[in-house]
Amino acid sequence: MTDIKVLLIDGYIDDPAALGVPPYISPMVRSVAGAAIDAGAVVDYVTIDKIRNGHKIPKADVSVVLSGNTVPGRYLRSMPMSVNEISAILPKLSGWRLIGGSSSSSDAAEGFNFQIRTDLAASLYDGITGKEVGERLRTLDEWNRWMVLGADIVKMHHDHPQPLIAEVETYRGCHRFMSGGCSYCIEPLKGEPLMRSPDDVLEEVSRLKELGVRNIRIGGQTCIISYGSNDYLGIPKPKPDIVNELFISLREMKFDVLHVDNANPAVIAEHRNESGSILETLAECCTPGNVLALGMESADINVIRANNLNSTPEQVITAVRMINEIGSERGENGMPKLLPGLNLISGLDGETVKTNAANVELLKRLLAEDLMVRRINIRQVLPVRREFETKVDHNKFKKYKQEVRENIDAPMLRRIVPVGTIMKNVYLEIDDNGITFGRQIGTYPILIGIPYRTELNRFCDVVVTEHGFRSITGIEFPFPINRASMSAISSLPGIGKKRAAKIVLSRPFRNAEEFTAAVDDASVAERLIHMVTFE
Repeated sequence: MTDIKVLLIDGYIDDPAALGVPPYISPMVRSVAGAAIDAGAVVDYVTIDKIRNGHKIPKADVSVVLSGNTVPGRYLRSMPMSVNEISAILPKLSGWRLIGGSSSSSDAAEGFNFQIRTDLAASLYDGITGKEVGERLRTLDEWNRWMVLGADIVKMHHDHPQPLIAEVETYRGCHRFMSGGCSYCIEPLKGEPLMRSPDDVLEEVSRLKELGVRNIRIGGQTCIISYGSNDYLGIPKPKPDIVNELFISLREMKFDVLHVDNANPAVIAEHRNESGSILETLAECCTPGNVLALGMESADINVIRANNLNSTPEQVITAVRMINEIGSERGENGMPKLLPGLNLISGLDGETVKTNAANVELLKRLLAEDLMVRRINIRQVLPVRREFETKVDHNKFKKYKQEVRENIDAPMLRRIVPVGTIMKNVYLEIDDNGITFGRQIGTYPILIGIPYRTELNRFCDVVVTEHGFRSITGIEFPFPINRASMSAISSLPGIGKKRAAKIVLSRPFRNAEEFTAAVDDASVAERLIHMVTFE
């Protein structure tokens, strides 16, 4: 059949296995498009942001919605489709209707004909080709075919070509599936890992590059260090040749941004030679600012045992050390080449009043060793696999997070991007009460606030002037002192409104001497002189 029209609404997903909130486009939504095309349908792809901005919902034979955030993040200019939005859009959808992503479990999904919890792409393909719409996982051949066929929808995304970043998957499942894996994670339930070959991944990436995508993240896997390994007993032994083959080929494609996703710290710590080779490749082939999110989850040994978690505290510390040793060199965009991140989960079995203290103590050890950790993600466990008996005390959890933010995150951030660091290619996204916010494109980018209004939806370089707990303040670099507004000038370190007024009246400046005289404070001028341009 070739006359079936499929409406695909991207309500965005934000899951451990896939990022899809702008500027990301998820692999899941691209696979849904590919499955529909493979079945002979024509796809009309629309993002929820377009609908929010007045885009009319078109008629279709099949209407598909993908949405859900199992690990809610801090969103800047967009966010996943809400339950209320799903309810409001549902009556406007024509044909038979499917919903996938974690939102398929919400009450708002009950009005859909099919609520798909396993693999929306596979279920849609079966429905269009006349088979029963059920719950199944795609085959490897389907996966590879659908990712290439569905790549074309990137051109319909409102962030294409910049700052769009496409996440690309390497495999599904977990190497620890035989032991059941971590108690909270559904990946081990998918059975033996299904691996895409480097050639399969590169074919998809090549198509994305042809379509104008400039940024990619090799994500969706439980451990990038274990990619290609078929060792399913104990701690898997990596295969550096396979991982290195993939990333050396990706480097040759010359993307603006090439980043990665998760890693198991136990694999890095227990297979140091093999992991070290892979870490060196990632540091050299990927763009700086790359973050390996380590599945630590808890430093409490009783929690680790009760939930069959990935790694011990000592393995985590060893992995963090290795990543720092190999990746801490500062790259061309101002960020270190490769840094670790840490995931911490509250509410797991076996927790006591000592659990949070154990986590904080481990983080303090890392800080005391002058190590860098880019991002510490602290969240409460979600019952996506099963219910947990431990009840998280909201007040204690809030206090625990605040302690980490103030005593760990803040000094880590000052260590990673000291005052004076020039961060290149910052994309300016929103204006909030006169403060312009932007980020570099990539994995867990640092939020940057420029304390004045400036033109949005563009890239610029920023020099760091101050630090918050998890964000930084900076100004455009070089700062156009002869053209900047008075409010922008007053936001410069050490200037203020009175000096700003004097500077404006004294313009234009031809050189540093004239600028220093107008500032009338040599120390303040000296701090600023390397930040400004007199053009």
